Amino acid sequence: MLSSLGNALKKTFDKIAGTVFLDKKTIDAVVKELQRALIEADVNVAMVAELSEKIRKEATSEKIKGKGIDRREHLIKLLHDEIENMLGGEKKELKTEKKTKIMLLGLYGTGKTTTTAKLALYYSKRGKKPCLLGLDVHRPAAPEQLEQLGEKIKIPVFIDKKEKDPIKIYKSFEKQLKDYDLVLIDTAGRHSLDKDLIDEIKDLKKEIKPDYVILVIAADIGQAAKTQASEFQKAANIDGVIVTRMDSSAKGGGALTACSETKAPVFFIGTGEKMHDIETFAPSSFISRILGLGDLESLVEKVKTATEFDEKKQKQLKKKLQEGKFTLRDLQEQLKSVKSMGSLSKITEMIPGLGKAKIPENLLGAQEDKLKSWNHAIDSMTEEEIENPELLEKETKRIQRIAKGSGTSTSDIRQLLKQYKMLKELTSSGEDMSKGLSQKQMQKLAKKFGKKIRL
Repeated sequence: MLSSLGNALKKTFDKIAGTVFLDKKTIDAVVKELQRALIEADVNVAMVAELSEKIRKEATSEKIKGKGIDRREHLIKLLHDEIENMLGGEKKELKTEKKTKIMLLGLYGTGKTTTTAKLALYYSKRGKKPCLLGLDVHRPAAPEQLEQLGEKIKIPVFIDKKEKDPIKIYKSFEKQLKDYDLVLIDTAGRHSLDKDLIDEIKDLKKEIKPDYVILVIAADIGQAAKTQASEFQKAANIDGVIVTRMDSSAKGGGALTACSETKAPVFFIGTGEKMHDIETFAPSSFISRILGLGDLESLVEKVKTATEFDEKKQKQLKKKLQEGKFTLRDLQEQLKSVKSMGSLSKITEMIPGLGKAKIPENLLGAQEDKLKSWNHAIDSMTEEEIENPELLEKETKRIQRIAKGSGTSTSDIRQLLKQYKMLKELTSSGEDMSKGLSQKQMQKLAKKFGKKIRL
């Protein structure tokens, strides 16, 4: 996500931190590096010029002399804070403590319907009882799409495939909607914000009285997000924005800063195509991640949204681990949970330290392939073998059969058994793992790596 901007910002910070004297030549080089990075990320030129002037002024200011403040540290903090302000400042959150109705708006092609479903999944994992209401009566197959997404994430959907009046659809389900904590409303889009769309939005707002009206914008429109957000703000008085497609666009910086200029807070960002690929947007955490410093808050949020385990299953697993009854089936469930969170590269960039680690991309890819092959291998085993993996160590013919049936190799199966055995030893060692791995456990794990990872 915005890796080019992150790399350029890291160079800028490192250049400031590494210099002995902040002379005019160094400051000019730092400013040029920063300007190039921000403009490539499609940040508004006027904002870039304003930030550049502020840095030049602060770097040569006499005010910080004699206060025991290192000029370089002062400049780094200033740069960090100014970029954070560009992205909207403090984190803004939707308040959903009481029964809430959220109406989503947006033009065609922004991913509005998918985002509506993503929000439903996000809040369902946090103890809410959400439902989806389809009021897009213009786009062909829009109700069917919402219905399919609802089935996928196991969230109730209210649609009427025949009715073409969105207000009539709302009224027909109004009583049923009162049974839910959170009603997420997918509305119609257009190719542009024309009079018909404005009138429809105003009529729906008047009838539904939503707690929040959220605009969905695609990141790849860049600075055009400012115009779009402003127009929707005037027409519909929006409460905030969700920016989608942040995983694929270098212009995401333009969309985020443009929304900030319109004073429309960004509540969420979409980071991929899967249903769990949505995150609350916190400027400080976002900057931390693109600088390679990690973002544990977003990682915890992603785990909550992606995990297939419910609380009861978590307790059952914990008990099995304590009793030393960890099986290959349990390992498979863990592998599925990791896979559901997205690519390993996405996960590692959220972990402090690993964002800066020199981990080859092909190594991460190989690890993902290995996780897939292990999953296939377990699917090819009998229940007896899954519950008692020790059988495989005694009978090599079983390993050969599993490898052939799963399209893997015998060495893949042996590696799987080795990892399983190691995990079982760690979890049944009697040591408390609730506060992380002990030094002894870390030493055991370290022996399993052929290469060291430099942090």
